[in-house]
Amino acid sequence: MISKWHWLLMQFSRRLWVRAALLALLGVATALLATLAESLLPWEMPFSVEADAVDRILDILASSMLAVTTFSLSVMVSAYGAATSNVTPRATRLLVQDPTTQNVLAVFLGSFLFSLVGIVALGTGSYGERGRAVLFVVTIAVIGIIVITMLRWIDYLSGLGRVGETTERVEEATSRAIAARLADPYLGGRPAPAGPRSASVTARPVFPPETGYIQHVDVAALSDIAEARGLMLEVITLPGGFVHPGRALLRVEGFSATGLAEEGDAWLETCDALRGCFSLAQRRSFDQDPRFGLCVMAEIASRALSPAINDHGTAIDVLGRSVRLLAPWATAPERATEEVDFPRVLVPGIAVADLFADIFPPIARDGAGHLEVHIRLQKALGALYATGDEAFRACARAQSREAMDRAEAGLALEADREVLRALRLREGLADPEADASRTPTGAGSDLGASPGTGGS
Repeated sequence: MISKWHWLLMQFSRRLWVRAALLALLGVATALLATLAESLLPWEMPFSVEADAVDRILDILASSMLAVTTFSLSVMVSAYGAATSNVTPRATRLLVQDPTTQNVLAVFLGSFLFSLVGIVALGTGSYGERGRAVLFVVTIAVIGIIVITMLRWIDYLSGLGRVGETTERVEEATSRAIAARLADPYLGGRPAPAGPRSASVTARPVFPPETGYIQHVDVAALSDIAEARGLMLEVITLPGGFVHPGRALLRVEGFSATGLAEEGDAWLETCDALRGCFSLAQRRSFDQDPRFGLCVMAEIASRALSPAINDHGTAIDVLGRSVRLLAPWATAPERATEEVDFPRVLVPGIAVADLFADIFPPIARDGAGHLEVHIRLQKALGALYATGDEAFRACARAQSREAMDRAEAGLALEADREVLRALRLREGLADPEADASRTPTGAGSDLGASPGTGGS
């Protein structure tokens, strides 16, 4: 569980310009520090370097680094556009935050500014004989770093912005979020009772001042407030939830104050402190929100199944990745309820049914007319059914029935529908009693429905 300030620092460090600015400053500082070599190095250098020789190298370095930086930026913009058009706009943020891309741009920009400052300092005569020798050695080291960076960048460009590469980045981000949530399923608090229930008469809701998505909840800070004021808190909306001034962030139990004016002031102060523990933004984030990653995976599959792209292979690939993502959730051991870091804060868990609903229904809907997609979908659900507990099996069976209903309506041939029915039986997903009570639309009809209109 990371604090709000730690989380904000992580978000700041992921900005594209941060690493570039740091290495640019390092390049400028290195070039300027070389001017102090005369006073800092008491010994004679084993070789001497003419000013013209260093100047020519720095001039070549500056011009080439400017061109390479401009080219790299144009390639990045093209890759972001390709990812937006062919994958999903929600995945572009992962490309922008990619550390390899940021490091490459930072090296190129830092080298350019190092060369530029070195040229200016040489022209003003700021370097003595030792300074020129030090500058020459540093320049050779910078060239070595540039060569290694360029070789890595050339290899990296081969996959930047491609569908498979971008999908893998989404899977990695989702996997990290799922692993973090499994390690701390209630964000350090006590598990809130599952299912709908009526709030206590004395509970007071706290509403957000603006509309947006919750990106991060600092449960440790909530616990500190609860301990200091003798409160019990229940978080209502988890990260990823959409909130507005009419939807509460949390409920407060145990608040009391003496005097009407004092109670009003104390309550407003408490509300402000509690709201400060929630970070809101216009978009969802992958960090504390595993469901967002699953939704983005479903968007990738839906776009691939749209008539404009018609790429069934990507949808099948997403189904395979979904099994890898959800399998750890199926096999995760129950965490002991005694291991609670913040007992004064109740936090709801993520329902397994919500995880299944985030990824499988869109694929079943948009691939309703494609047998190969539904075959892989039933196999994916069968794999999760075989690895999970009873709740996991119930969700897999429910999604299997829903997907079968869509396939019954979307597949034109009865033979294709029979293939899926037989597959469900082999995977153990068919429940004769539950299936008999459902009347699939379009079953037995040759009027095949067209596939759903994919899209994000």
